[in-house]
Amino acid sequence: MLELKNVSHLYPNGVRALDDVSLSISKGMFGLLGPNGAGKSTLMRTVATLQTPTSGKIHFDDIDILAEPEALRRRLGYLPQDFGVYPRVSAYDMLDHMAVLKGIASRADRRDTVETLLNQTNLWAVRKKAIAGFSGGMRQRFGIAQALIGNPDLIIVDEPTAGLDPEERNRFLNLLAEIGENVVIILSTHIVEDVADLCPAMAVLVGGSIRLEGAPRLLIERAKGTIWAKTIERSELDAYRSMYEVISTRLFAGETIIHILCDHDPGDRFRAVDGGLEDVYFSTLAASRRNRTSGEVDEAAQAA
Repeated sequence: MLELKNVSHLYPNGVRALDDVSLSISKGMFGLLGPNGAGKSTLMRTVATLQTPTSGKIHFDDIDILAEPEALRRRLGYLPQDFGVYPRVSAYDMLDHMAVLKGIASRADRRDTVETLLNQTNLWAVRKKAIAGFSGGMRQRFGIAQALIGNPDLIIVDEPTAGLDPEERNRFLNLLAEIGENVVIILSTHIVEDVADLCPAMAVLVGGSIRLEGAPRLLIERAKGTIWAKTIERSELDAYRSMYEVISTRLFAGETIIHILCDHDPGDRFRAVDGGLEDVYFSTLAASRRNRTSGEVDEAAQAA
């Protein structure tokens, strides 16, 4: 169990990247969903002991992460958003080197570990190839292979499918699903489908704060009756935005489909939508923007 309590982080330039974040994360896949700049990478780096929060507490089982970072690192697998490797080194040799750094001293144990991981990530056929020649998907699979060295209990993957083609994305997500049953895996992403496809539990992080938390299935059920759709002309979009809370728009066959948030039938030929996780996410972002705008108005009124 990973427990975060009232975790905040303020950078020296005054930016509050995390604001009183509290989460309880059990074994299995946990999705941390949020837009770019929401604070996801800051939170992942903090849990991975790469930076210390300004305030708050983090525990993993019986480990106080902030007081005992080395104890956590022995049980951690981490795939950051960008990870560096020696480009001319082969996948096999690089994994062997990283296994040494992870504390696997026995040559036989390292051989077993490296060969198992290369097969598990479907990289055995290219084990002697330099990592510089890997495709984006192959690099990500190599990244998860290095994260799995030492059989970690806590695995963090930060934006792992960004830039992957659909086939590589599916292959990577299937790999995560296979290893995610008996360990804690945090999947940090801005891609809604990744969370919808994999995670039985999730949270939405916006502006450094947790805005929504729960099981995707229950969150989708809760949103029923509040999402409405209509096909309009593109030229009408601004007018509809002034009348309704438009949470998303998309083009389909040359027409514009809008989704709005409303707790009752708005009429005007809108139709109810059995929304998915994307609608839940966009509704949360819209509520966050609305609250921020309201707060700015209140501050302006007080200043006046």
